[in-house]
Amino acid sequence: MKGTTPPVVWANDHIQIIDQTLLPTEVKIIEIRNAAQAVDAIQRLAIRGAPALGAFGSLALVVALDEVQPSSLAEAKSRLEECRTLIGDARPTAVNLRWAVDRVIDQATNDARDLTSLRTALISEAHAVAAEDEAACNEIGRLGHELLRDASVIGTHCNAGRLATAGTGTALAPMYAKAEAGEPLRVLASETRPLLQGARLTAWELDDAGIDVTVVPDSAMASTVLSGQVDAYIVGADRIAANGDAANKIGTVGHALASREAGIPFYVAAPTSTIDIALATGNHIEIEQRDAIEVHEIGGSRLTPQGVTASNPAFDVTPNHLITAIITEAGVLRAPFEDSIAEALSRVGSP
Repeated sequence: MKGTTPPVVWANDHIQIIDQTLLPTEVKIIEIRNAAQAVDAIQRLAIRGAPALGAFGSLALVVALDEVQPSSLAEAKSRLEECRTLIGDARPTAVNLRWAVDRVIDQATNDARDLTSLRTALISEAHAVAAEDEAACNEIGRLGHELLRDASVIGTHCNAGRLATAGTGTALAPMYAKAEAGEPLRVLASETRPLLQGARLTAWELDDAGIDVTVVPDSAMASTVLSGQVDAYIVGADRIAANGDAANKIGTVGHALASREAGIPFYVAAPTSTIDIALATGNHIEIEQRDAIEVHEIGGSRLTPQGVTASNPAFDVTPNHLITAIITEAGVLRAPFEDSIAEALSRVGSP
């Protein structure tokens, strides 16, 4: 990316992130120094993408602890328990956020002997979360590259690349691998309304990497797929149920249906930390409902008549029978997903 700045950086006892709400017009680095700033950044999508939220939320625990300057280990642990929900539940659909927050708190408090060792353990485990995600992205990229080796035109929805992870991405990682291998590649990125993560973010980072990318209106993508112009489709996920149902940015289901009708593969790429084994099916995934103003306005300009209501679910759930395979760092998982997911989690250790 421009300036090679990753989406989350730990620097001088605070967090630095790219404010993704301003992209691609402005590349602005903002500093996060307390819990309120962290929650605000998560909720207004200054930082987004399930794996990136896990890395960010882990480090946010440290600034939240520093903010209150606890005088005892008991006080520090109490503060972290507050943050388990305050930060961990700031975006309910993205399972990586709560998973990472729980992991870092549990590991650090188990190992801590005093305040100094607690803080050190928090930082160490937070960095481990990010490092593991980077490694997972690399493996997803390798496996996805093999699956997509013969595909030259690939569709994607929302943003699941460098801006959304601690590495090269999930859905976009195979595209970076294809580009690096010198294989022909054209990416069709759907706009992803209402916040345009495809048009603003995916297009920005792929173009920056020198990859041929075309932005397609959400309403035009299905007919584009059905006309035979797309070889394969790949998206990320924010939560995957035990049966393989996958929650991703709103609009994903339509692309999956078009892919099935066109007879092209529809892949979901995500680390195993995105799998919520406690949920039997996608019917149990909580779907975040966002402020209607995001539908009513674009760039601060009102589009809808005053007095008209708007619905703004942030995600939808693609049923497993529409998914060709789920690409994880533990392997390419195929139906029956209950079995392949269980086997994959047994290899890596259940999140």
